[in-house]
Amino acid sequence: MNIIIPMAGMGKRMRPHTLTTAKPLLPVAGKPIIQRLVEDILATANEKVEEIAFVISPAFGKEVEDNLCKIADGLGAQGKICYQQEALGTAHAILCAGTTLTGNVFIAFADTLFKAEFNIDTTRDAIIWTHKVADPKAFGVVKLNAAEQIEAFVEKPQEFVSDLAIIGVYYFRDGDALKKELQRLIDLKIMQKGEYQITDAMEHMLTNGVKFYTGQVEEWLDCGNKDNSIYTNQRMLEIKKDKEHLTSASAVVTNSVIIEPCYIGPGVKVANSVVGPHVSLERGVQISDSRITNSIIMAESVVKNAQITASIIGKNVTYMDKPKELSLGDYSVQI
Repeated sequence: MNIIIPMAGMGKRMRPHTLTTAKPLLPVAGKPIIQRLVEDILATANEKVEEIAFVISPAFGKEVEDNLCKIADGLGAQGKICYQQEALGTAHAILCAGTTLTGNVFIAFADTLFKAEFNIDTTRDAIIWTHKVADPKAFGVVKLNAAEQIEAFVEKPQEFVSDLAIIGVYYFRDGDALKKELQRLIDLKIMQKGEYQITDAMEHMLTNGVKFYTGQVEEWLDCGNKDNSIYTNQRMLEIKKDKEHLTSASAVVTNSVIIEPCYIGPGVKVANSVVGPHVSLERGVQISDSRITNSIIMAESVVKNAQITASIIGKNVTYMDKPKELSLGDYSVQI
């Protein structure tokens, strides 16, 4: 099986953190988003992965490319870098990895993480993973027939059709056939609001006899903006706390309390502080005389004399608050 990860977006909703780091390489619970995504696919798919194609912008640069290939190599697959020169939609992005579109293909967009079992029945033509949502009006959804096969794709239905939202995770038994369908969109200039969409290709495949089935994920976790990323970090720490060793042996904790679950990375130093719950301290972070909850602090940053919650602090940041001298009379309220 091959995996294609379209991830060419510049992550503008995550700025300023994506000014120097590609969004899929931002950390969540101690690992880059993209690494967690691929690891979770491989852990539950029970399929040998030959190649992982990362579809990126050329602007990402060599360091990002090297990191992505390193992630693939660490998972026993060959990493391949493909470029999307212009943002022309989901179908165009997938087609940019054309040489990887062969045989069994798994496609996952790199904006989200999941709690799921990606059990793949390789005898099925195609599987579209979905998640039940309270308000389907904001999503593309699938409509099922009595045999639990997908009979229609409906974009943002204003009247109830289905509550199974398409989340951007797909399996195709015949990658070559999908490639032909995607190329057909390009050749015929079949576009929606100036972009080529995979949904249009799937609708044409459906009318031509391809049988689509659905799988469901237990949780669908967004990493698209700061608040959602903090929540995703919280959930990943909860999900992984009994499955991964989240505290590095080289971390030094002195006269401090760590309230689990937390990720404490290599070379981290924590002194005279309370950290957690739901805090990720990346490599080389130094914390002293502080109280930190529900936050991500990236590599080599220093925090002193601070109270921090629901925050993301980037790499190589120094944040120091000043101790206060107070003289408050009886019955005072200081806010």
